[in-house]
Parts: sequence; structure tokens; C-alpha cells
Amino acid sequence: MGDLLKDFNIDSFREGNRFEAKLAKGGFPKSLWETYSSFANTDGGLILLGVKENRDHSFTIEGVENPEHMEKLFWDNVNNKKVVDINILSNSDVEVKEIAGKHILSIVVPRADRIYRPVFLGTDMFSGTFRRNGEGDYLCSRDEVGAIFRDAGHISQDCKIIKEVSLTSLCKETISHYRQRFRLSHDGHVWNSLPDMEFLKKIGAAKINQDDGKVYPTAAGLLMFGYESEIVYEYPLYFLDYQEHFDETTRWSDRFVSNSGEWSGNIFDFFFKAVNKLSEDIKRPFKLDGIYRVDDTPIHKAIREILLNTLANADYYGRAGVVIKKYKEYFAFENPGMFRISVKEAINGGMSDPRNATILKMFSMIDIGERAGSGIPGVFSVWNKEFGLLPEYTQRITPERTITVLKLTNGVLSYKKTDNVSDDTINDTINDTIKLSEPESKILKQIEKDNEVTRERLVFNTGLSDSTIARALKTLQEKGIVGRQGSKKTGFWKILNQKN
Repeated sequence: MGDLLKDFNIDSFREGNRFEAKLAKGGFPKSLWETYSSFANTDGGLILLGVKENRDHSFTIEGVENPEHMEKLFWDNVNNKKVVDINILSNSDVEVKEIAGKHILSIVVPRADRIYRPVFLGTDMFSGTFRRNGEGDYLCSRDEVGAIFRDAGHISQDCKIIKEVSLTSLCKETISHYRQRFRLSHDGHVWNSLPDMEFLKKIGAAKINQDDGKVYPTAAGLLMFGYESEIVYEYPLYFLDYQEHFDETTRWSDRFVSNSGEWSGNIFDFFFKAVNKLSEDIKRPFKLDGIYRVDDTPIHKAIREILLNTLANADYYGRAGVVIKKYKEYFAFENPGMFRISVKEAINGGMSDPRNATILKMFSMIDIGERAGSGIPGVFSVWNKEFGLLPEYTQRITPERTITVLKLTNGVLSYKKTDNVSDDTINDTINDTIKLSEPESKILKQIEKDNEVTRERLVFNTGLSDSTIARALKTLQEKGIVGRQGSKKTGFWKILNQKN
């Protein structure tokens, strides 16, 4: 009987558990509406009434009695708010079909647009919202329903004004770093001369509260520029975690987390700390653009794009936080929350619905991230061209979580001793009696990796401001630790007083 259903393309619906066959003897089974809700709230699916699926996945066509009446009864119920809260079907989604002399009712349930979710049974979303997992339909928890409902808003989640936090409690150093990068991307821009408060309002990091006329951070501003201790007031489950796994004898080779108290813990600083760690071992071919060295490859850009998408699409109210893992064989990017469009739509491109659109915009203002809807397709193109591999996306429902894996081929990572050199190692390469500041150590580490590094690249790689870089370089030169060889445009840095 399986061949009789070939026109329904059941195999494609079975992928992702998006197919359900129901006998419907004696009328509609209650489970029909649970499946309708679960398909609408997950990835859509196909329901066939009058069909029995056997244990060996073959089918028996039983048919339904009085199919025209059943079709009318179905439309009456799906439009009855006491049965389900919303009808998301069009006329073409429901059809009576005759197979081998018997009639079945075919119902194609699309994935509901997020503004209509959750789709639930009856009048109580918390007791009637279902979703689909590998085992079938299941009743959502209150936390899951809350997460679905948060995503139903017309405006980006990160536009919310956070009145519990003042602008003065944001990290001034992070704001300074962001403004430095903005100046590098927008030389001469009128916003460069604005005071911090006005600048933050322009980029969407702060807003005037109409109730009291005061300026407060937005959720985007708090996440981008706040301290972790302030961020958790609004996002109690907020957590950022970077891990490196190179040694099988230890849980991790390197790690930093947002709640350590050793740095700000916000997503802007996390982005640059993580992207530098992820890409520092990727081979950089020597390439010149005119007289300037270009060491930013498509692979580096793809890594930044996936990291940015992970942070911009995270549900920071969700559990388990953002986790970035670096292995010898692959990179893994995990964030709470699922895509707000289907994975297929995200991969195909042209559509974009980030959970935190303001954060994405703020990164784009400093030339990080592709235009909306083109980033993920670009990463697929790069990874296929460079490695013959495609990124892998997994979405988990309980709890909601998106996992992106970028697999690597052998020889991609170039592990050099100097690539992972610590501040103590740097101190050993120069006169042991010279005391280095933290900025000086960071700069020396970058120069050891690339003696043609520019000051702009030092700002990008270290997260230090341009003025801090300038002062530290001047001090290092005065101490006789580094020297500039050649002209300002074509010269390079050299570490002096190295031990032989």
C-alpha cells in the first residue's frame, strides 16, 4: 500500500518526524488537535486521516466515512476558538483524496509564523501548547510556552528599556573600545564627537523612558556594554562560556566564562576574546593589497559570522547559556533558543529574523557581519569551497537550543608554540628584570605572532584602545624591548633583547 501514497512525498515529511497517520474511526481523535498544535509550533507536517501506519512503516488505507461531512466538520472545529486558538490553514491545505476506492483526508499544517505562536488547544496556552520531538507530540512546559510567547513580539527583544540599570553602571572601557572601532570604520562621522550618552542613543544602546524622561540602557545596550553582575538582574540565566579541548587528560585546555569577575562579561568583549581564540591557529597566507599586508581570510570571516549569529540569535532568558567549543577537528557554537525562521530558510538566505536585531546592527556598524539574510549562505559557500564540508545545524527543543558545528580538515589549524604563548613566556624572551604591564604583554604576544602587525590590527586583536596601544608601544620602545624597522607604511616590528 505504500506506493499508493507516493504522491504525498511522505519520506520528506518523515525527515524531522513531520508525518502522522490517524485512523479517525468514529470521528476526529483528540490527538488530531495536539498534532495540529505541535506541527504549527515546530516545523509543520502532514496529517493523513483514514490511514493506519504499521510497525514496519508500511500503510493500510482504511478510509473515512462520509469524507465531505468530515472535511466540513474539520473546518468548523479549526475555526472554533474553544477547540484551537487560531486557524493557520488555507483552503489548499485540506483535501479529500480517493485512493484504491477509499477516501482519506489530507491536512498539511505549515509552520506558524512566530507572531501567531504558540498555537494551542482551548483557551489556555499553558495547558494546551504542544510541540514535536523525536517521540511525537508533547505538552510544553511553562518555560517553553514563555519562550515561544517572547518571540511572538513584533519588535526585537533587545529593544526593551531596562529601567533597573543606569547608564553610569555600564562598562566605560567596553564603550571606549566600541567607539574606537566605530571611528576606524567611520572616519569623520558626526557621531564621533558626541558624548557617550548621545552616542549610545544613536546606536540603539540607550533610550529615553517616556514615563520619567530619563535615559536608560536598552537590553541590547546592557548585553553589549554592561557588566555581568548587572546583566543578570534582567537575565538571571545569562552565561557565556568559551572552551578549548586539545588535551584528552583534562576537561579543557583553556577556558574563560562571563561570571569570573576577571573581565566585563558582556557579549561585545566576549566576541573579541572568543574570535581571537578561535582563529589564532588558522593559517594565514602571506598576501599583499598594494603595499599593505592582508591576513583576513574567508575562513576567518566565516568564523566571525557564525559567532555573531550565535550571539545575536541567543535567547538570554533561556537556560544553559552561550557555549563556544574549540576542538582540533571542529568548532561548536551553542546558544539558547531556536531559529525564528526555519533552518532551511536560514540556509537558503534572503530572510533574516534575528532575536536581537539591535545587537546585530551595532556589530554591523563596526563592519562585523554580513547584510541581513546573507551571512549563513556565505558561510556555507566558504566552508564548502575551502574544506568540501558544510556547516551542521542541530536544533533541540527541550530546552530550546541551537548548535552549529564547523568541521575542519587535517592541517587547517597551525599550532605554533608562539601562537599560544603566555605572558610568562613573553617575559622569558626578553630581559628577566623588565616588568611588563598587561597591555605591553598583550602587544608583545601579537608581535611575536606577526611582526608586520599594524596598530589597527593590534586594536582589533587585543581589544585595547588605540591610545592604550600607542602608549604601550612607546613604552616598549623606550625600554628597548621592541623596535620599528623600516618606514611607517612598509616597516615591521622587531622584538629586541631576545635570548638566543
